[in-house]
Amino acid sequence: MADCIRVPGILLVMCLFSFAHQLRGDNASFDRLPLNPDGFQNPGAGPGTGVNPGAADKNQGAGASITRRRSTGWKLSDEAVCREDLTRRCPKHSWNNNLAVLECLQDKKEETEIASECNHLLWNYKLNLTTDPKFESVAVEVCKTTISEIKECAAEERGKGFLVSCLVDNRGNITDYQCNQYITKMASIIYSDYRLICGFMDRCREDINTLRCGSISTGEKDIHSQGEVIACLEKGLVREAEEQPGAHHIKDDCKKAIMRVAELSSDDFHLDRYLYLACRDDRERFCENIPAGEGRVYKCLFNHKFEEAMSERCREALTTRQKLIAQDYKVSYSLAKACKSDLRKYRCNMDTNMPRARETRLSYLLLCLEAAVHRGRVVSGECQGEMMDYRRMLMEDFSLSPEIVLHCRGEIENHCSGLHRKGRTLHCLMRVGRGDMGAIEPNCQKALQALIQEADPGADYRIDRALNEACESVIQTACKHIRTGDPMILSCLMEHLYTEKMVEDCEHRLLELQYFIARDWKLDPILYKKCQGDAARLCHTHGWNETSELMPAGAIFSCLYRHAYRSVEQGRRLSRDCKVEVQRILHQRALDVKLDPDLQKRCMADLGKWCSEKTEAGQELECLQDHLEDLVSDCRDVVGNLTELESEDIQIEALLMRACEPVIQAYCHEVADNQIDSGDLMECLVQNKHQKEMNEKCAVGVTHFQLIQIKDFRFSYKFKTACKEDVLKLCPNIKKKVDVVICLSTTVRNDTLHDAKEQRVSVKCRKQLRVEEVEMSEDIRLEPELYDSCKQDINRLCQNVAFGNAQVVECLKENKRQLTQRCHQRIFKLQEVEMVDPELDYQLMKVCKHMIRRFCTESEGKNVLQCLKQNKNSELMDPKCKQMITKRQITQNTDYRLNPVLRKACKADIPKFCQSVLNKATADTELEGQVISCLKLKYADQRLSPDCEDQIRVILQESALDYRLDPQLQIHCTQEISSLCPEEAAAQEQTGQVEECLKINLLKIKQEACKKEVLNMLKESKADIFVDPVLHTACALDIKHHCAAIPPGRGRQMSCLMEALQDKRVRLQPECKKRLQDRIDMWSYAAKVAPAEGFSDLAMQVMASPSKNYIITVIGAGVALLFLVGMFCGRFTKRVTQELKDR
Repeated sequence: MADCIRVPGILLVMCLFSFAHQLRGDNASFDRLPLNPDGFQNPGAGPGTGVNPGAADKNQGAGASITRRRSTGWKLSDEAVCREDLTRRCPKHSWNNNLAVLECLQDKKEETEIASECNHLLWNYKLNLTTDPKFESVAVEVCKTTISEIKECAAEERGKGFLVSCLVDNRGNITDYQCNQYITKMASIIYSDYRLICGFMDRCREDINTLRCGSISTGEKDIHSQGEVIACLEKGLVREAEEQPGAHHIKDDCKKAIMRVAELSSDDFHLDRYLYLACRDDRERFCENIPAGEGRVYKCLFNHKFEEAMSERCREALTTRQKLIAQDYKVSYSLAKACKSDLRKYRCNMDTNMPRARETRLSYLLLCLEAAVHRGRVVSGECQGEMMDYRRMLMEDFSLSPEIVLHCRGEIENHCSGLHRKGRTLHCLMRVGRGDMGAIEPNCQKALQALIQEADPGADYRIDRALNEACESVIQTACKHIRTGDPMILSCLMEHLYTEKMVEDCEHRLLELQYFIARDWKLDPILYKKCQGDAARLCHTHGWNETSELMPAGAIFSCLYRHAYRSVEQGRRLSRDCKVEVQRILHQRALDVKLDPDLQKRCMADLGKWCSEKTEAGQELECLQDHLEDLVSDCRDVVGNLTELESEDIQIEALLMRACEPVIQAYCHEVADNQIDSGDLMECLVQNKHQKEMNEKCAVGVTHFQLIQIKDFRFSYKFKTACKEDVLKLCPNIKKKVDVVICLSTTVRNDTLHDAKEQRVSVKCRKQLRVEEVEMSEDIRLEPELYDSCKQDINRLCQNVAFGNAQVVECLKENKRQLTQRCHQRIFKLQEVEMVDPELDYQLMKVCKHMIRRFCTESEGKNVLQCLKQNKNSELMDPKCKQMITKRQITQNTDYRLNPVLRKACKADIPKFCQSVLNKATADTELEGQVISCLKLKYADQRLSPDCEDQIRVILQESALDYRLDPQLQIHCTQEISSLCPEEAAAQEQTGQVEECLKINLLKIKQEACKKEVLNMLKESKADIFVDPVLHTACALDIKHHCAAIPPGRGRQMSCLMEALQDKRVRLQPECKKRLQDRIDMWSYAAKVAPAEGFSDLAMQVMASPSKNYIITVIGAGVALLFLVGMFCGRFTKRVTQELKDR
């Protein structure tokens, strides 16, 4: 084609807008030009004349066989063979202009026929126009100024037709009105038939015959519809590009000729004869007011391609042209013109490393200019507008991408056939790519990813028509504050994913697109803009449109987020702006496991194995975390890293944050507003997990995160940060958080018990360790060993009790006697720890929170329970807290080991007096108060050490007021209490009424064990009046009046009252006198029923007796009398002789 129509390589679509339609109203200007017989040969009339079209391109004298007439003013309208067609089709005012007549007759509708003789007449006329040397002289006259301005045309050799070809090539640069219209008119003549295009037949004859694209013999086909031949070749070119089965390989020269024809017809759709005729009605229907020229009609028709009213033939022709544009951007006049300077500026068509064919591809142009935009370079608005149109076109019709058609053929047939093309087929393929509809071939996946990069819908959601239509309502409501077309629209939609404002269709389209955007960090324009410097500095990235096998696009984001959470000490951190964007992407990825490429790739098998039924939002990641120990190594690593990242910034969990919004606003807003989270927000949520603002979704999410944290101490960011060095030093090779907590807390406890000079666990770690211990005490599931040991008991005894708030643990404590041995041992150990450190007793600390603030602000944590016990009977004490304190007292009295204060005070007394009880005991089981009962008896015998005596006195006073605090009494006297003292027990008044009832009914008690316990109470009461609350209450005034100077303890005040009772000069209160007399009777009965078990017991009974002075006097008198009798009466036995002794 270069022989006749010299085509500058740079032009693709730079042919200026044609004014063919306008010429119909402005043809007078051509009447003044020598276009009639004065300047050209009359083609002659008569149907017999003909021309060999094959020779027409080579021989300018091809019309020699036609009778030539040189009559002045010859007109086509004068020829009889065309008169009928002219009268029927063309307005009369156009008859005087041959070119207007020619345009009118050749632009017929396909259903309208014109006479074959007229056809041949028109053909010969056009052939003579294009081959007669005088045609060039007309161009020289009309375009004199233009030729001098276009240097390459001025340099063309005259007389060979090259000048007109050059002017046609450069008609986009022609500013002279008459010259522009003349050249445009000539172009419409040339492109009406492929045989008139110089050199086309030579290049494409073989391919036309092979593809059976039409006849090259005049008469076999309508000469003026020979645009169908071009269309047929174009379709063949498309089939070859798509590698369709049986596609013919078109010769390179013919390919260039086809693309050149498409390029030169790009400005005016009249010049694409096949498309013009196919879309003539559609143009009137959709683009009636769009003037021809500059590709405007093409663009209008493209925009309406999928309208229902669009004819199928026009849609097919438009698709073919779009496919040609995809192969060579110059086939789009408007795109080539608008982006010409930008292409040159950013050297988009000068890549020497790329074959020329690829340089002209639309995809390469888009990638090159998009790279410039993403780098912050200035690309003209007009060019960006054109780019957006064609990016939208690529997203709208998958068939415009040969790679998609070639590599995704199977997926389209199996899953996406029959779909309307408004981007629906492409989104269907995306859904297949996500794995929602079966497997996808790797090449298809790559083709989809490449198309998304070319179209770059992340920069403007409107490029994706399917997404735009599906999400329009959501955008109007949830994202109306964001400027239309802003990249943040997509982020806004992601923020409202799974909310009430989101609609299902939008949700699907959004996730389908985000799946591919997530696999290439460059497809998020905001992320790329903020992070390209960091990525180059830290991750060694290339340009926007460049790839690297060593650092694929998906790996760049992984590199960025690894640096996002580095500490200052670690160095090489992200910039603040980049970190914000990385966090935004992480928040989005947390919404769907498939948005995390690394996670989906490594965990595909595990997702299918463990999480196939977890289909709701966020459930898949939770499932993987739940099965962390069961995952394959690669998957476990990536899930572990993600969980560790979440522990530092829980706001990544967008669904959890959304569910917890009320709690965050009420209690954690200051923490949530911080730029750096560092685990503070999750800690705040845990602390407020049981507030009224907490909803079920938030509570479940927070608890799940706590349960995940126990799997690895690294998952608790604050704990890891505070204790990392301590763990490495003191607890190496321990990974599970609960085991690390036990290891460190045991170390702290041992150092404290042994009064170590220096604690081995650092201060900051001890502080955080306390937080972790308290959190673990809140839910039994956070202590796996305890939970596993008691799971059976929980299902049997506490199945209706909710987890959290330590309610299950409390239920197990209350049913302790019914627990299995294994669970019983675990609960006992737990209680032992809680009694040593009451702050770990979650229920106690929760129920008595306000009372602790009121009474125990100055007490250390380990003394909280002791403080509460001391203030238990205060009028200001909260009843619920008082009840909880009583529960803990009951627990403590079941075993001395659960009372650390008593254990320390009686450290020497217990083995001394109660060794027999200890010998019968087994580890981790309660002694049911036996040791304490033993110490009580020794208290009555006044044999305990002072410290131990003080503690036992307190226990005696407390248990005397509430029988439940005496385990032995409760065990042995349950039946008697229910039968003899039901009213007192039901009242639950802690005033000693149950004990008093048992004492009064001592004679009615049948069970020996219970009777013994009541007798022990009586014995203990003789030791101290405080142990007998009923008597003490009755005699309070008398003690104040008669025994105020006598210190309590060792039965001194009791002896004082007994002496006062016997002293007739002293008048006691009637109630006190009655109670004292009752006690004397009880003690007398007790002495008869329970005689002394030995001499020492007898001596202690005498010493403890109120009448001990009398008894001692009598015993002393008896001994003295026996001594005197011996002295005065001599021996009662016979003296033994010396002889008997010597034997």
